[in-house]
Amino acid sequence: MTKSRLFRLWLVLGSVFMILLIIVYWDNMGPAHFNLHTSLSRPHVLKPFPSPNSAPGDVFTSSLEIWESFVREKQRPILGKRMEQPSLPASSKPVLGNLEESVRGYDWSSHTAQQSPDPDGRQAERRSVLREFCANASFVFPTKERSFDDIPNYELNHLIVDDRHGVIYCYVPKVACTNWKRVMIVLSQSLSDQGTPYRDPLDIPREYVHNSSTHLTFNKFWRRYGKFSRHLMKIKLKKYTKFLFVRDPFVRLISAFRSKFELENEEFYQKFAVPMLRMYSNHSRPPASVSEAFSAGLRVSFANFVQYLLDPHTEERAPFNEHWRQVHRLCHPCQIDYDFVGKLETLDQDAAQLLRLLKVDRLLQFPPSYRNRTARSWEEGWFAKIPLAWRQQLYKLYEADFVLFGYPKPENLLRD
Repeated sequence: MTKSRLFRLWLVLGSVFMILLIIVYWDNMGPAHFNLHTSLSRPHVLKPFPSPNSAPGDVFTSSLEIWESFVREKQRPILGKRMEQPSLPASSKPVLGNLEESVRGYDWSSHTAQQSPDPDGRQAERRSVLREFCANASFVFPTKERSFDDIPNYELNHLIVDDRHGVIYCYVPKVACTNWKRVMIVLSQSLSDQGTPYRDPLDIPREYVHNSSTHLTFNKFWRRYGKFSRHLMKIKLKKYTKFLFVRDPFVRLISAFRSKFELENEEFYQKFAVPMLRMYSNHSRPPASVSEAFSAGLRVSFANFVQYLLDPHTEERAPFNEHWRQVHRLCHPCQIDYDFVGKLETLDQDAAQLLRLLKVDRLLQFPPSYRNRTARSWEEGWFAKIPLAWRQQLYKLYEADFVLFGYPKPENLLRD
């Protein structure tokens, strides 16, 4: 009887020791050696895309192979196969109407922006400013002091993971995120056309780019990895290259307003424009559809939009939509140590520098950017009819984004 109990005790202790050994090995070796990935992923390598019939990578001990097989078996019912899409006519750029092109500001010609003499120094400065203000106890904003573990899973839905190349991208709407999502699709091979992964970002149709099922994001980890999800996130954050792109916060707001309320968008009309017209424009019965509203010349004004943002009841009903939610709430820059901070104002140069950093510049090119028609020079015109008190309140609402990402305070808008 005593021997039986001792045997069981040693068996339990041995199992605990093996699990600890696996965790320690996993932490030390990193994802490049322990490929606990989804079925959409491949080993973390910086080389041309392997064929679907490529031979497996590293050979592990039997314990690790059993562990990986167990996790993948649990994932299989959830993950399914690589996402397939119907074939569409090849196109070198999205097809846009004249009005949409005018509002969105697309310009698909190639640009040769003047090169900074020290892009590495500029990048180091941006990261230094970000770290300095995150560490500055006198600079306070909501959520700043919480840890990564305190961030709810649903707030991690903007962190897109590419396990093939060890990249994490936090996308910010209205900051070239459509094309960066296209780049991530090409790198991760998460989307294919008739069995062939896309290789040219601009071949990927826009409607598929913003489909949430196309991307592996951190908020999906819980249902895929269960109680190991946070540990796996931390490993990837430690080992992978993390980047985001930002832009002047007020210019981003103007851009969001133009693309969502100056174009006929039924979803945004019903969800946002109708309540704004009722609450801030004295229209108790707005038209039933966006087309009827536009035909009647009835549209949300920029002043209505600012009122909506400043209304304390707005976020009591629901968090800000991602198109105007603050970047620090989307990407958590004080909880995640980003390796690269790009800006829309220097998009072409930053994109080229980042692709070189990721060692994928020979695999693809960032799509030709569009000229920033929603420019900082427009701010005074857009805010001319906005009361000074509202402008000052709006700045306070987005102040953290201005400060963390090194954008100057728009003094000309904040004083008489």
